[in-house]
Amino acid sequence: MTDTKEMRFEFGKNWHRFVKRNLTQERCDIAKTHILDFIGQKSLDGRDFLDIGCGSGLHSLGAWQAGAGRLHSFDYDETSVLATRYVRNKAGNPANWVVERGDVLDEAYVGRLGRWNLVYSWGVLHHTGDVWRAIVNAQKTVGDGGLFYLALYASDVQPQMDYWLAIKREYNQAGPLKRRRMVWDYIWNHMIHHDLSRLPEVANRMMKHKLTRGMSMLAAIRDWLGGWPMQFTADQDVVDLLEQQHGFKLVNVATGQACSEYLFERTGTPAERTIVTELVGSKKAMAEMPIGKTADAPKRSRLELLEDGVPLGPFRSAASDMASEAGSVSSTGPTRSVSCERRLRLSQQRP
Repeated sequence: MTDTKEMRFEFGKNWHRFVKRNLTQERCDIAKTHILDFIGQKSLDGRDFLDIGCGSGLHSLGAWQAGAGRLHSFDYDETSVLATRYVRNKAGNPANWVVERGDVLDEAYVGRLGRWNLVYSWGVLHHTGDVWRAIVNAQKTVGDGGLFYLALYASDVQPQMDYWLAIKREYNQAGPLKRRRMVWDYIWNHMIHHDLSRLPEVANRMMKHKLTRGMSMLAAIRDWLGGWPMQFTADQDVVDLLEQQHGFKLVNVATGQACSEYLFERTGTPAERTIVTELVGSKKAMAEMPIGKTADAPKRSRLELLEDGVPLGPFRSAASDMASEAGSVSSTGPTRSVSCERRLRLSQQRP
Protein backbone atom coordinates (compact mmCIF):
# COMPACT_ATOMS: atom_id res chain seq x y z
CA MET A 1 0.00 0.00 0.00
CA THR A 2 2.98 2.34 -0.10
CA ASP A 3 3.85 4.49 -3.10
CA THR A 4 5.76 2.56 -5.74
CA LYS A 5 6.77 2.93 -9.34
CA GLU A 6 5.66 -0.64 -9.89
CA MET A 7 2.35 -1.24 -11.66
CA ARG A 8 -0.73 -1.57 -9.47
CA PHE A 9 -4.17 -2.95 -10.28
CA GLU A 10 -7.07 -0.50 -10.06
CA PHE A 11 -8.87 -2.35 -7.26
CA GLY A 12 -11.06 0.64 -6.50
CA LYS A 13 -12.31 1.00 -10.06
CA ASN A 14 -13.42 -2.64 -9.97
CA TRP A 15 -15.23 -2.31 -6.62
CA HIS A 16 -16.74 1.10 -7.33
CA ARG A 17 -18.36 -0.36 -10.46
CA PHE A 18 -19.55 -3.33 -8.40
CA VAL A 19 -21.34 -1.27 -5.74
CA LYS A 20 -22.84 1.18 -8.23
CA ARG A 21 -24.39 -1.73 -10.16
CA ASN A 22 -24.92 -4.48 -7.62
CA LEU A 23 -25.40 -3.09 -4.12
CA THR A 24 -28.53 -4.69 -2.66
CA GLN A 25 -29.77 -5.50 0.81
CA GLU A 26 -29.54 -9.20 -0.04
CA ARG A 27 -25.82 -8.89 -0.72
CA CYS A 28 -25.33 -6.95 2.49
CA ASP A 29 -27.20 -9.60 4.48
CA ILE A 30 -24.96 -12.30 3.03
CA ALA A 31 -21.77 -10.33 3.78
CA LYS A 32 -22.96 -9.64 7.32
CA THR A 33 -23.90 -13.25 7.96
CA HIS A 34 -20.55 -14.49 6.68
CA ILE A 35 -18.73 -12.28 9.19
CA LEU A 36 -20.99 -13.25 12.10
CA ASP A 37 -20.87 -16.95 11.33
CA PHE A 38 -17.09 -17.03 11.12
CA ILE A 39 -16.59 -15.25 14.44
CA GLY A 40 -19.42 -17.24 16.06
CA GLN A 41 -21.61 -14.29 17.07
CA LYS A 42 -25.24 -13.34 16.51
CA SER A 43 -24.47 -9.64 16.30
CA LEU A 44 -21.66 -7.14 16.73
CA ASP A 45 -23.31 -5.39 19.65
CA GLY A 46 -20.54 -4.38 22.04
CA ARG A 47 -17.86 -4.59 19.36
CA ASP A 48 -16.18 -2.02 17.21
CA PHE A 49 -14.98 -2.77 13.69
CA LEU A 50 -11.79 -1.72 11.90
CA ASP A 51 -11.87 -2.61 8.19
CA ILE A 52 -8.33 -2.64 6.78
CA GLY A 53 -8.58 -2.42 2.99
CA CYS A 54 -12.32 -1.80 2.82
CA GLY A 55 -12.55 -2.18 -0.99
CA SER A 56 -16.22 -2.04 -1.96
CA GLY A 57 -17.35 -1.13 1.56
CA LEU A 58 -19.90 -3.95 1.52
CA HIS A 59 -18.49 -5.70 4.57
CA SER A 60 -18.18 -2.48 6.54
CA LEU A 61 -21.87 -1.96 5.78
CA GLY A 62 -22.59 -5.50 6.93
CA ALA A 63 -20.73 -4.81 10.19
CA TRP A 64 -22.72 -1.60 10.73
CA GLN A 65 -26.00 -3.41 10.13
CA ALA A 66 -24.84 -6.15 12.52
CA GLY A 67 -24.68 -3.56 15.29
CA ALA A 68 -21.01 -2.51 15.50
CA GLY A 69 -20.74 0.49 17.78
CA ARG A 70 -17.78 2.19 16.10
CA LEU A 71 -16.52 1.63 12.55
CA HIS A 72 -13.42 2.80 10.73
CA SER A 73 -12.87 1.81 7.09
CA PHE A 74 -9.72 2.68 5.18
CA ASP A 75 -8.05 1.75 1.93
CA TYR A 76 -4.91 2.77 0.07
CA ASP A 77 -6.84 2.98 -3.21
CA GLU A 78 -8.65 6.33 -3.46
CA THR A 79 -11.42 4.91 -5.64
CA SER A 80 -12.07 2.17 -3.07
CA VAL A 81 -12.50 4.97 -0.54
CA LEU A 82 -15.05 6.55 -2.89
CA ALA A 83 -16.85 3.21 -3.23
CA THR A 84 -17.06 2.82 0.55
CA ARG A 85 -18.26 6.40 0.96
CA TYR A 86 -20.96 5.67 -1.61
CA VAL A 87 -22.05 2.66 0.45
CA ARG A 88 -21.91 4.67 3.68
CA ASN A 89 -24.10 7.30 2.07
CA LYS A 90 -26.64 4.60 1.17
CA ALA A 91 -26.72 3.72 4.86
CA GLY A 92 -27.62 7.30 5.77
CA ASN A 93 -24.06 8.49 6.63
CA PRO A 94 -23.95 7.06 10.18
CA ALA A 95 -22.01 9.30 12.56
CA ASN A 96 -20.18 6.30 14.07
CA TRP A 97 -18.66 5.23 10.73
CA VAL A 98 -15.45 6.87 9.46
CA VAL A 99 -14.18 6.27 5.92
CA GLU A 100 -10.77 7.53 4.81
CA ARG A 101 -7.68 6.83 2.77
CA GLY A 102 -4.90 5.12 4.72
CA ASP A 103 -1.89 2.87 4.33
CA VAL A 104 -1.38 -0.23 6.46
CA LEU A 105 2.36 -0.05 5.69
CA ASP A 106 2.55 3.45 7.19
CA GLU A 107 3.42 2.75 10.82
CA ALA A 108 2.64 6.29 11.95
CA TYR A 109 -0.84 6.07 10.42
CA VAL A 110 -1.47 2.64 11.95
CA GLY A 111 -0.37 3.95 15.33
CA ARG A 112 -2.98 6.70 15.17
CA LEU A 113 -5.77 4.17 14.64
CA GLY A 114 -5.63 2.97 18.25
CA ARG A 115 -6.91 -0.42 19.44
CA TRP A 116 -10.04 -2.24 18.28
CA ASN A 117 -11.81 -5.37 19.49
CA LEU A 118 -12.57 -6.63 15.96
CA VAL A 119 -10.10 -6.00 13.15
CA TYR A 120 -11.08 -7.26 9.70
CA SER A 121 -8.88 -7.51 6.62
CA TRP A 122 -10.23 -9.83 3.94
CA GLY A 123 -8.11 -10.49 0.83
CA VAL A 124 -6.08 -7.29 1.19
CA LEU A 125 -2.69 -7.62 2.84
CA HIS A 126 -1.23 -9.86 0.12
CA HIS A 127 -1.71 -6.93 -2.30
CA THR A 128 0.39 -4.42 -0.34
CA GLY A 129 3.77 -5.40 -1.79
CA ASP A 130 5.00 -6.46 1.68
CA VAL A 131 2.54 -8.96 3.09
CA TRP A 132 4.47 -9.88 6.24
CA ARG A 133 5.04 -6.28 7.31
CA ALA A 134 1.37 -5.60 6.55
CA ILE A 135 0.29 -8.46 8.84
CA VAL A 136 2.56 -7.26 11.64
CA ASN A 137 1.30 -3.68 11.34
CA ALA A 138 -2.35 -4.75 11.16
CA GLN A 139 -2.13 -6.87 14.31
CA LYS A 140 -0.96 -3.84 16.27
CA THR A 141 -4.50 -2.44 16.05
CA VAL A 142 -6.06 -5.41 17.88
CA GLY A 143 -6.84 -4.70 21.53
CA ASP A 144 -6.42 -7.11 24.45
CA GLY A 145 -8.91 -9.95 24.01
CA GLY A 146 -9.79 -8.61 20.57
CA LEU A 147 -10.36 -10.61 17.39
CA PHE A 148 -8.29 -10.44 14.22
CA TYR A 149 -10.14 -11.78 11.15
CA LEU A 150 -8.07 -11.92 8.00
CA ALA A 151 -8.00 -13.77 4.70
CA LEU A 152 -4.92 -14.31 2.54
CA TYR A 153 -4.20 -16.05 -0.75
CA ALA A 154 -2.79 -19.43 0.23
CA SER A 155 0.24 -21.03 -1.38
CA ASP A 156 -0.99 -24.35 0.07
CA VAL A 157 -3.68 -24.66 -2.64
CA GLN A 158 -1.85 -22.93 -5.48
CA PRO A 159 0.78 -25.11 -7.21
CA GLN A 160 1.02 -22.68 -10.16
CA MET A 161 2.04 -19.50 -8.35
CA ASP A 162 4.56 -18.41 -10.99
CA TYR A 163 2.01 -18.96 -13.75
CA TRP A 164 -0.59 -16.77 -12.04
CA LEU A 165 1.92 -14.05 -11.20
CA ALA A 166 2.80 -13.91 -14.91
CA ILE A 167 -0.90 -13.72 -15.83
CA LYS A 168 -1.40 -10.85 -13.39
CA ARG A 169 1.49 -8.90 -14.88
CA GLU A 170 0.10 -9.48 -18.37
CA TYR A 171 -3.39 -8.35 -17.32
CA ASN A 172 -2.09 -5.13 -15.78
CA GLN A 173 -0.09 -4.30 -18.89
CA ALA A 174 -3.06 -4.98 -21.20
CA GLY A 175 -5.60 -2.56 -22.63
CA PRO A 176 -9.37 -2.76 -22.03
CA LEU A 177 -10.14 -5.15 -24.92
CA LYS A 178 -7.41 -7.61 -24.00
CA ARG A 179 -8.46 -7.50 -20.36
CA ARG A 180 -12.02 -8.40 -21.37
CA ARG A 181 -10.72 -11.26 -23.46
CA MET A 182 -8.58 -12.50 -20.55
CA VAL A 183 -11.65 -12.62 -18.30
CA TRP A 184 -13.50 -14.80 -20.81
CA ASP A 185 -10.36 -16.88 -21.41
CA TYR A 186 -10.29 -17.52 -17.67
CA ILE A 187 -13.92 -18.64 -17.70
CA TRP A 188 -13.32 -20.87 -20.76
CA ASN A 189 -10.06 -22.41 -19.54
CA HIS A 190 -10.56 -22.62 -15.78
CA MET A 191 -14.30 -22.88 -15.26
CA ILE A 192 -15.85 -24.38 -18.41
CA HIS A 193 -12.66 -26.38 -19.13
CA HIS A 194 -13.31 -26.32 -22.91
CA ASP A 195 -16.50 -28.33 -22.41
CA LEU A 196 -19.68 -26.54 -23.51
CA SER A 197 -21.80 -29.11 -21.71
CA ARG A 198 -20.56 -27.52 -18.48
CA LEU A 199 -21.94 -24.11 -19.44
CA PRO A 200 -25.24 -24.42 -17.49
CA GLU A 201 -23.33 -25.59 -14.39
CA VAL A 202 -20.86 -22.71 -14.63
CA ALA A 203 -23.60 -20.16 -15.33
CA ASN A 204 -25.46 -21.39 -12.25
CA ARG A 205 -22.30 -21.19 -10.19
CA MET A 206 -21.71 -17.63 -11.32
CA MET A 207 -25.29 -16.65 -10.60
CA LYS A 208 -24.95 -17.99 -7.06
CA HIS A 209 -21.46 -16.74 -6.23
CA LYS A 210 -22.84 -13.95 -4.06
CA LEU A 211 -23.86 -16.57 -1.49
CA THR A 212 -20.23 -16.78 -0.36
CA ARG A 213 -19.68 -13.20 0.81
CA GLY A 214 -22.22 -11.19 -1.18
CA MET A 215 -19.72 -10.43 -3.93
CA SER A 216 -19.85 -10.64 -7.73
CA MET A 217 -18.13 -13.50 -9.56
CA LEU A 218 -17.10 -11.32 -12.50
CA ALA A 219 -15.73 -8.67 -10.16
CA ALA A 220 -13.89 -11.43 -8.28
CA ILE A 221 -12.40 -12.79 -11.52
CA ARG A 222 -11.16 -9.32 -12.50
CA ASP A 223 -9.73 -8.93 -9.01
CA TRP A 224 -7.98 -12.31 -9.29
CA LEU A 225 -6.54 -11.69 -12.75
CA GLY A 226 -5.49 -8.13 -12.04
CA GLY A 227 -4.61 -8.21 -8.35
CA TRP A 228 -1.12 -6.73 -8.19
CA PRO A 229 1.13 -6.44 -6.21
CA MET A 230 0.62 -10.04 -5.13
CA GLN A 231 2.18 -12.46 -2.65
CA PHE A 232 1.07 -15.89 -1.50
CA THR A 233 1.40 -17.09 2.09
CA ALA A 234 1.47 -20.55 3.64
CA ASP A 235 -1.25 -21.25 6.22
CA GLN A 236 1.14 -22.54 8.88
CA ASP A 237 3.52 -19.60 8.43
CA VAL A 238 0.70 -17.11 9.08
CA VAL A 239 -0.44 -18.95 12.20
CA ASP A 240 3.09 -19.37 13.56
CA LEU A 241 3.85 -15.67 13.10
CA LEU A 242 0.82 -14.47 15.03
CA GLU A 243 0.77 -17.18 17.69
CA GLN A 244 4.49 -17.40 18.47
CA GLN A 245 5.54 -13.77 18.06
CA HIS A 246 2.52 -11.55 18.67
CA GLY A 247 0.40 -13.08 21.43
CA PHE A 248 -2.53 -14.49 19.46
CA LYS A 249 -4.36 -17.81 19.48
CA LEU A 250 -6.03 -19.24 16.37
CA VAL A 251 -9.70 -19.87 17.16
CA ASN A 252 -11.14 -20.57 13.70
CA VAL A 253 -9.80 -21.28 10.23
CA ALA A 254 -11.17 -22.15 6.80
CA THR A 255 -8.72 -23.52 4.24
CA GLY A 256 -8.82 -25.20 0.85
CA GLN A 257 -10.04 -22.19 -1.13
CA ALA A 258 -8.09 -19.49 -2.96
CA CYS A 259 -8.04 -17.44 0.25
CA SER A 260 -7.57 -19.05 3.64
CA GLU A 261 -9.60 -17.37 6.38
CA TYR A 262 -8.21 -17.03 9.91
CA LEU A 263 -9.71 -15.83 13.16
CA PHE A 264 -7.25 -15.02 15.95
CA GLU A 265 -7.86 -13.83 19.50
CA ARG A 266 -5.25 -11.70 21.22
CA THR A 267 -4.29 -13.45 24.47
CA GLY A 268 -1.15 -11.42 25.11
CA THR A 269 1.10 -14.45 25.52
CA PRO A 270 2.68 -16.91 23.07
CA ALA A 271 0.20 -19.73 22.46
CA GLU A 272 0.77 -23.45 22.23
CA ARG A 273 1.49 -24.00 18.54
CA THR A 274 -1.62 -24.81 16.50
CA ILE A 275 -1.02 -27.22 13.63
CA VAL A 276 -3.38 -25.96 10.96
CA THR A 277 -3.88 -29.29 9.20
CA GLU A 278 -4.78 -30.96 12.49
CA LEU A 279 -7.31 -28.27 13.37
CA VAL A 280 -8.87 -28.46 9.90
CA GLY A 281 -8.98 -32.25 10.16
CA SER A 282 -10.73 -32.13 13.52
CA LYS A 283 -13.26 -29.63 12.20
CA LYS A 284 -13.97 -31.89 9.23
CA ALA A 285 -14.44 -34.89 11.49
CA MET A 286 -16.85 -32.95 13.68
CA ALA A 287 -18.81 -31.77 10.64
CA GLU A 288 -19.18 -35.35 9.41
CA MET A 289 -20.08 -36.78 12.81
CA PRO A 290 -23.71 -37.93 13.29
CA ILE A 291 -25.75 -35.70 15.60
CA GLY A 292 -25.45 -36.81 19.23
CA LYS A 293 -21.99 -38.32 18.83
CA THR A 294 -18.90 -36.84 20.48
CA ALA A 295 -15.21 -37.08 19.75
CA ASP A 296 -11.90 -35.72 20.88
CA ALA A 297 -11.65 -32.26 19.37
CA PRO A 298 -10.60 -28.75 20.33
CA LYS A 299 -12.88 -27.53 23.14
CA ARG A 300 -14.21 -24.49 21.37
CA SER A 301 -17.59 -23.58 20.02
CA ARG A 302 -17.64 -23.33 16.27
CA LEU A 303 -20.04 -22.25 13.58
CA GLU A 304 -19.80 -23.48 10.04
CA LEU A 305 -21.78 -22.06 7.12
CA LEU A 306 -22.87 -24.68 4.63
CA GLU A 307 -24.71 -24.76 1.31
CA ASP A 308 -26.25 -28.15 0.52
CA GLY A 309 -23.80 -29.69 2.97
CA VAL A 310 -20.72 -28.05 1.43
CA PRO A 311 -18.71 -25.47 3.43
CA LEU A 312 -18.84 -22.07 1.78
CA GLY A 313 -15.68 -20.25 0.78
CA PRO A 314 -14.36 -17.91 -1.90
CA PHE A 315 -14.79 -19.26 -5.45
CA ARG A 316 -16.53 -22.43 -4.11
CA SER A 317 -20.14 -22.12 -5.15
CA ALA A 318 -21.56 -19.08 -6.07
CA ALA A 319 -22.59 -15.71 -7.30
CA SER A 320 -23.15 -12.47 -8.98
CA ASP A 321 -24.96 -12.02 -12.13
CA MET A 322 -23.07 -13.29 -15.15
CA ALA A 323 -25.72 -12.13 -17.57
CA SER A 324 -26.29 -8.85 -15.78
CA GLU A 325 -23.54 -7.26 -13.84
CA ALA A 326 -25.99 -4.40 -13.83
CA GLY A 327 -28.07 -5.28 -10.81
CA SER A 328 -30.11 -2.58 -9.18
CA VAL A 329 -28.61 -0.34 -6.55
CA SER A 330 -30.78 -0.08 -3.50
CA SER A 331 -30.39 2.06 -0.44
CA THR A 332 -30.13 0.18 2.81
CA GLY A 333 -31.42 3.24 4.63
CA PRO A 334 -30.56 4.16 8.20
CA THR A 335 -32.18 1.04 9.67
CA ARG A 336 -29.81 -1.79 10.52
CA SER A 337 -31.62 -4.75 8.99
CA VAL A 338 -30.55 -8.11 10.32
CA SER A 339 -32.69 -10.39 8.18
CA CYS A 340 -31.19 -12.82 5.71
CA GLU A 341 -33.16 -15.16 3.47
CA ARG A 342 -30.96 -17.89 2.02
CA ARG A 343 -31.17 -21.60 1.43
CA LEU A 344 -28.34 -22.33 3.82
CA ARG A 345 -27.92 -24.68 6.71
CA LEU A 346 -26.17 -23.35 9.79
CA SER A 347 -24.61 -26.05 11.89
CA GLN A 348 -23.26 -25.51 15.35
CA GLN A 349 -21.31 -28.22 17.10
CA ARG A 350 -19.91 -28.00 20.57
CA PRO A 351 -17.50 -30.65 21.85
